Amino acid sequence: METDLWRWDAVELAAAIRTRRISSREATRAVLDRLAAVNPALNAVTVLLADQALAAADRADAAVRRGEALGPLHGVPVTIKENVDQEGAATANGVPAFKDLMATTDSPPVANWKRAGAVIVGRTNTPAFSLRWDTDNELRGRTFNPWSRRHTPGGSSGGAAAALAVGIAPLAHGNDLGGSIRYPAYCCGVAGIRPTLGRVPSYNQTAADERPPGTQLMSVQGPLARRVRDVRLGLAAMSARDPRDPWWAPAPLLGEPAARPVRVALTIDPAKGGVRADVAAAVREAGNALANAGYAVEEIEPPDVEGVAATWATICINEMRHVTQPWIRKYGGAAINRSLDLTLAAVPEMATCKRSRYAPSTSATGRCSWSATRWWSGPCPPSRRSRSASTRRAPSATPK
Repeated sequence: METDLWRWDAVELAAAIRTRRISSREATRAVLDRLAAVNPALNAVTVLLADQALAAADRADAAVRRGEALGPLHGVPVTIKENVDQEGAATANGVPAFKDLMATTDSPPVANWKRAGAVIVGRTNTPAFSLRWDTDNELRGRTFNPWSRRHTPGGSSGGAAAALAVGIAPLAHGNDLGGSIRYPAYCCGVAGIRPTLGRVPSYNQTAADERPPGTQLMSVQGPLARRVRDVRLGLAAMSARDPRDPWWAPAPLLGEPAARPVRVALTIDPAKGGVRADVAAAVREAGNALANAGYAVEEIEPPDVEGVAATWATICINEMRHVTQPWIRKYGGAAINRSLDLTLAAVPEMATCKRSRYAPSTSATGRCSWSATRWWSGPCPPSRRSRSASTRRAPSATPK
C-alpha cells in the first residue's frame, strides 16, 4: 500500500486512481486522517464532510471498476470555500446570521468539480462577508497561518490556502475580488490563479440580489494548490460552461505554443512602496530560476500601479458604501463593522449620480435592473417584497 497519500499532488492522485494503483477511498482516508491531525490547531476547514467524502470515494472506485469514462479529477480530494453554494451545506460566509442558509443546488465551480470527479472533504474558512485580507469571523473563529501563528494566512481564501499548506487535500476552491486567492497563496506558500472574468462560471442561488456592477466585473472563481500543474488541472475542470452565468465565455484554455524564449516581466518593488531586502532577494531568486530554465526574464516597472489601485478602491469601496453597507451593518458583528468603518474612512466618498438619469429601474419583483453602460452609486431601492426568516437569502456583498 502506498504511504503518505496526503502528500501527493492532484495530478499524481488522479493518475494512480485511474490506473487502480490506489483507490479514491485510500486517498480520501489519508486526507481525512491528515485533517484530523492538523486542523484543530489551524481551523482551516470549518465544515467536515467525512461521511459524504468517503461515500463519494466509494462511488468513484466503483466507476473505475466498471470501466466508465472518468473525469480529470476522478476520486481526487478537494475543499470548497464556505462562501459558495454546495448542495446540503450552509453558505454561511463567516456570518452567524447565515449559519442555517442551506444551499439546495451547487454553484458552478462546485458542480464542475463534481462532474470532473472530485471528492469534497470539507469547506474552508473565510472572513465575514469574505471582505477582509485576514481570515477570522464570529461564526467559525480564526484561521492560523501554518508557518507562524503570528502571521496572517491571508484572506479571504485563508482557510483554503492554510489547508493546502499542511496537506489537507491537494486542491482547493477559492475566489478573488481584490486579492482573495493571490494574497492567501502568498501568505501560506502555495500557488493560485485569479482567472480572467468569464473563464470560470459563477452563481449563488442563496444570494438575495444580484451583485453591483463593479463586483460583477471584478469577482472571479479560481483554484489554489501546492503545485502549479494542479492549479492548471483544477482550472480546466472548473472552467466548464454553466448557463446560469451570462459572463462565461467559451475561450479555449490552450492555444498555439508561445514563441521561445517565453518572456517574463519581473518587478521587485511595484510603485516604489518599499520592500524588505529578504523579500526582494527571494523574488530575484525566483527570476534567476526562470532564467536558468530558459525564460527571458526582464526586470521592469509596471505602469501606474498607484493609479490602478486607487481606481479599484474608488469603485469597490464606494459600491460597498452605497450598496452593501446596509447588509453588513444589519447582519455583521462588531469586528467586521469596525473593519468597514476603517475601510470607508480610508477611501473618499464618490459623488452620487442624479437618480432621475442614472438610478436603476426597479422591476415588479422589487429587484434592481442595472445598466452596464451607466454608473449608479446610490443605494439600491428597497425591495417591495418582504422575506420571512425561513426564506431569507444572503446579500451579494462578497466575491462569489
